[in-house]
Amino acid sequence: MRREGRLTDGQRRALEAMWPQFGIEPQQALLDLDEVFGRHAARIVEVGFGMGESLATMAALHPENDYLGIEVYRPGVGSLLRQVGENASTNVRVISEDAVVVLATMVPDNSVDRLQLFFPDPWHKKRHHKRRIVQPNFVELVRRKLKPGGIFHLATDWEGYARQMMAVMCVAPGYENCAAQDAFSPRPESRPLTKFEQRGHRLGHGVWDLIFRRVD
Repeated sequence: MRREGRLTDGQRRALEAMWPQFGIEPQQALLDLDEVFGRHAARIVEVGFGMGESLATMAALHPENDYLGIEVYRPGVGSLLRQVGENASTNVRVISEDAVVVLATMVPDNSVDRLQLFFPDPWHKKRHHKRRIVQPNFVELVRRKLKPGGIFHLATDWEGYARQMMAVMCVAPGYENCAAQDAFSPRPESRPLTKFEQRGHRLGHGVWDLIFRRVD
């Protein structure tokens, strides 16, 4: 479900001014991504981009790629659009809807070069673990959306969730670990450090990256 939250004036202005150009309304039909972006390019999808800091940075650094962000938190959508406007980026599109619904109904199979899932809600209480997004059904849905050879990149700052992610991914059909069996990957340069993550490093918190490739 969409989460409205409290919008700042800047987020509200960005939504009003930029949503008509960069926003995509939910629909029960597959998108033509070439038509959406007005070109053919590498396609990166980020699920749950939060306040949009890393996605905006990636889009600005790599104008040759197209970025589709999916986020239900409206202040986060407004924050991303504000940053996109400040960076004068044109290679970003946003959908404010549940990611599972968007992937299942709007994103074509075999169309995504990289899907990113950075710092999803860890639902740290044991009785809530079933709510975690990284489950076999979701992982299979992602596999279908990736092109052969496409990358599924996950990251979390909760060690217990990281190990659950690894356990799910290691037995998921159609994937191979880009590091080694049961091994986490070093953070690649393609994932920018956010202010939140930098603060965590200063406090001694760990971050775990998992990078898996779709194989046939």
